[in-house]
Amino acid sequence: MERISNHPVADLRARGLQVSFSFDGQAMSGHAGEMLSSALFANGVRTFSEHRKGGAPQGIFCANGQCSQCAVIVDGILCKSCITPLAADMDVRTPRGVPELPKISGDSKPVKAVAPQTLSCEVLVIGAGPSGLSAAMELAERGFDVILADDKEDLGGKLVLQTHKFFGSEEDCYAGTRGYDIAKKLEEKLRKFPNARIIANSPVVGIYKDRKAGLYKNYKEYLLVDFKALVVAAGAREKSILFPGNDLPGVYGAGAFQTLVNRDLVKAASKVFVIGSGNVGLIGSYHALQAGIQVAGICEILPKINGYKVHADKIIRMGVPVHLNHTVISVEGDGKVERVTIAQVDNAWKPLLETAKTFEVDTVLVAAGLSPCDEFYKQALDFGFTVVKAGDAEEIAEASSAMFGGKIAALALAKVMGRNISIDQSWLDKREILKSKPGDIIKRQDAKPGKTWKPVFFCTEEIPCNPCTTVCPTKSIRLEPLKHSMLDLPYFYGDDCKGCMACVAACPGLAVSLLREIDDQFCEVQLPFEFMTDGMETGSRWPLLNENGLFLEDGELLKKFFNKKYRTWILTFKVSRAIAAKVIGIRIQSEEVTAPLAAATFSHLPDEAIVCRCERVSVGEIVKFIKDNEIRDVNQLKTIRIGMGACGSKTCSVLMPQIFRKAGVDPAAVTAGSLRPMMLEVGMGDIVNGKSGGAAL
Repeated sequence: MERISNHPVADLRARGLQVSFSFDGQAMSGHAGEMLSSALFANGVRTFSEHRKGGAPQGIFCANGQCSQCAVIVDGILCKSCITPLAADMDVRTPRGVPELPKISGDSKPVKAVAPQTLSCEVLVIGAGPSGLSAAMELAERGFDVILADDKEDLGGKLVLQTHKFFGSEEDCYAGTRGYDIAKKLEEKLRKFPNARIIANSPVVGIYKDRKAGLYKNYKEYLLVDFKALVVAAGAREKSILFPGNDLPGVYGAGAFQTLVNRDLVKAASKVFVIGSGNVGLIGSYHALQAGIQVAGICEILPKINGYKVHADKIIRMGVPVHLNHTVISVEGDGKVERVTIAQVDNAWKPLLETAKTFEVDTVLVAAGLSPCDEFYKQALDFGFTVVKAGDAEEIAEASSAMFGGKIAALALAKVMGRNISIDQSWLDKREILKSKPGDIIKRQDAKPGKTWKPVFFCTEEIPCNPCTTVCPTKSIRLEPLKHSMLDLPYFYGDDCKGCMACVAACPGLAVSLLREIDDQFCEVQLPFEFMTDGMETGSRWPLLNENGLFLEDGELLKKFFNKKYRTWILTFKVSRAIAAKVIGIRIQSEEVTAPLAAATFSHLPDEAIVCRCERVSVGEIVKFIKDNEIRDVNQLKTIRIGMGACGSKTCSVLMPQIFRKAGVDPAAVTAGSLRPMMLEVGMGDIVNGKSGGAAL
C-alpha cells in the first residue's frame, strides 16, 4: 500500500474503516469514504481507463471532478473516481471502448418523477474557498440569508491542500499559518452565523433563467435553490499544455498531486518532474519532498523564476534544480510516464533540440497556470441576475488576496442590493498589495556573527510578507520603509535578540536563521527545517548549503527543537565562522536524483500532442480541419468531437486560441463555443429523485 503514514507537517487525520473492493477482479483494500481515485493510487493503480480511440491508456489529471480522465466503471455505472467515495465491496472495472449500458431487469418499473426540493435564500455563494468563505461571512454579518455550496466535504478550497505557511500579514490574512489551519479558522467563524447555511459535498451544477440553481446534494440528490443574488467563487481549474505524451498516465496537474499527497496522504509518485516555476509548481515540488518523493527538477520557459524567490530558494537548497529558458518537448513511456525530455528555447521560444536532456521519472506535474471557473458568472450576467465574482474566478492570485477579494465582492453585492455600505479603502489597498507580483531584488549586507544571537535574513525580493515583525517579542525586527508597505524587507535593529527562534519558525519562506559565535573559529547557526528528523542525532554531520543551493560544509548537529505553534523544527549546527552567515539550507536530496540520462531519448512530434483529452483529438487534426474548412466558430469543431467529451470542454477550450493561431486564424475573429447546460454530470435517476447509485457520467 502506497500510503503516507508519517509526515512532518500535514494533519494525519483518522481514516475511515478499512474495506475491501476489487479492480478488474483483483482484490484491493482502502478506507471507506475516501475518494476511489485515491484508493486506487494507494493500491498502485495509475491507469484508470482505455480510450475508445486506439485503446490509449488514461490516467488521472485534475482529481477535482473537472475532467474525465479518471473514469471507471463502478458496479456497472460509469463514474468519475475522484468524486466517488469508496464503499465496501465495490466492483470497479476499467472502461474499455464504449461501456455497455446497465441491463434493466424485465420486472423493473419506471421511476416516478418527483419535483425536486427547493431551498430559498437571498444570496447563494458558489464555492467555499478562501474568497467564498470570506464573502459568506461578510454577507451573514450584515443580516443576509446565505447559502454556501461547495463540491468538497472539507471547506477551504485549495487551502485544504496547502501544508505550507502563508505569506502576507498575520493580522489580515493569517500569515505564518499553514493553509489547512486557515481553512479551519474561516469555517469556524462562518459557522457562528445562524443565517449562513453551509451545504458541503454538493456542487452547483447549473443556473437557470428562472433564477434557480441546480444543486447536487452529496452527489445523490438533485435540489433547486431559489436566490436573489449570486457570488461566484468557484476557484480555478488547471491548464493543460501541449506536448507529445501529454495524456499519458502519470502526467497530471500539480493541484491533483497536492490532493493525493496532502489531503489523502497517498504517496502518488516515486520521482517527479515539474513543468512551471510559479508558486504552484514550486510549492508542489516542496510538498513532494516532504512526502518522501524525489524531484528530478523544474523547467520554466521564461528566463526567471515565475513565483516567489523564497519558494524557489528553499527548493533549490533542498537539492532541486530549476532549469530556466527550458520547455518540455516530450514525455514517453510504455502506457505510462517513464521519461521526460526538456530543452532550452531560443528568443522565439522554439526548442533547441541539440540541448535536450532526458530524465527518468514516473510522474510529470503540470503547473503551467490556471483558468478561472467563471462560467456561472457569465451565464448570470446573460440572464440579467445580480451577481459578483471573487477569488480565482475573478482573478488568479494568492489565497491571502482572495480573502480580501471575497470581502470586497460581498460588500459590493450588498450595496447593489440596497444596503447603505461603504468599502474600507484600506481593504482595497491591502488587496492590491497581497496580489502584487514580486518586486525588486534588494542586495543585503553580509551579517557578522557576535557574542549574542542575531537574525540573518535571506529574503531579498519584495513580496507581501511580515510575520517576522509581528512575532518578535522585542519588536526589534522592522520593515525597511522603502515602499511603506508589506513589500518592504525586514531588518534587525539593535542588539536585543533573545534567541527565542520565533522569527525562524514563523517565516513562510524559511528564510531566517539565527547566528551566534562560539569562539574565533566556530559559530552556532539555527535553521528552520520542515522534514522528518528521524535519524538526525546529536553529533551527526549534515551537508549545509547557501541560499543558492551551493554546498558550504558538513555541519555538526548540536540540538533540535520542535516549535509546536508553527510545526517547524529548529536545528542548531556548529559551523565554521567564515561561512556561518551564509548557511540557510540542509540538502535532503542527493545530486544523483537530478542527473539526466547520458543521452536524450525523445520523439519531437508536436502535432501529435493531445488537445481534447476526452475525445483524444490532436493538434494536427484540429489545425488541418480548421484550414481545410475555413473554420471561424469553435462550435464547428464539434464535427471532429472537440468539446463533446465528458469534461464539457473545460480542458480543451482554453487551448483553442493557440490552436487557431497555429492554423493562421486570429482568435479574436472566432466565435466562442457554447456552454453545456450542466457543469457536472448528474444521474438521471437523481434528477427525478430516484436512486442512480453514484456520480454517473
